[in-house]
Amino acid sequence: MPLPTRVRIIDVGPRDGLQNEKQPVPAAAKIELVARLQAAGLREIEVTSYVSPKWVPQMADNHEVMSGIARAPGVRYSVLTPNMKGFEAAARDRPDEILVFGAASEAFSQKNINCSIAESIERFAPVVQAARAAGIAVRGSISCSVGCPYEGEIAPAKVGHVAGLMKAIGVERVDVADTIGVGTPRKVQKAIEATLGHYDVDHVSGHFHDTYGQALANTYAALELGVWNFQSSVAGLGGCPYAKGATGNVATEDVVYLLDGLGIDTGIDLNKLVDAGACISEQLGRKPNSRVATAILNKRAG
Repeated sequence: MPLPTRVRIIDVGPRDGLQNEKQPVPAAAKIELVARLQAAGLREIEVTSYVSPKWVPQMADNHEVMSGIARAPGVRYSVLTPNMKGFEAAARDRPDEILVFGAASEAFSQKNINCSIAESIERFAPVVQAARAAGIAVRGSISCSVGCPYEGEIAPAKVGHVAGLMKAIGVERVDVADTIGVGTPRKVQKAIEATLGHYDVDHVSGHFHDTYGQALANTYAALELGVWNFQSSVAGLGGCPYAKGATGNVATEDVVYLLDGLGIDTGIDLNKLVDAGACISEQLGRKPNSRVATAILNKRAG
């Protein structure tokens, strides 16, 4: 199959990237990050989540952030909603899309949200129904699609099973997420192929963490199957609180550089993207976790 000629990237840095930061990040910095991302050409941005501040204190300013962003035409702003209470709070802030999640691993589901996979989907059914009734799009994330910190390798059939459950409750598109970054290209392709049994390729996206340095290879493997939607995180922000040792999402800068080299259109200005990553990294008191950003910043300094 020929590679896609264009790719749409959802930058998850403001939500998935920042949620595990121990130091509080001011709402103003999050709002600026969103502004810089859309100025760089991002057309989909995962902004925040509506979870209990007891569990994720970093996202306690969700309303302030959503109220403070200057929405640009043609940009889709998504938020994570773990339950109906979260959705009701989110709906007041008018997101374009909500994100719900389910794991392909029973053990991860129990550790993460204290219920089985089937129970998690059952809980999300009314949330999905309410969102769609309100004209809000719904995306689902399938966590641990290739590996789990508790169960080890995950069979593709389990991924397909969760994809089918999500389809049944009305989830419109799904992310095949290598949450702990243990995937390799063929394993990732098998997980995607299982998902394609329930969703067409236009409604499947890749979400790869770079723990073992395989995220770009896995991105290419997904491209080979025709996947053209991906999530990544500016400056490589992020990790997973339930997976010891898991590093951040693949850096958006690195993915864009790969795609530019392949002649695939993203609509993203790489230099402006690097600036966005450098800005939020400075706020966090460290350098961007992106090889491409490091190279470009060093070149500029030289």
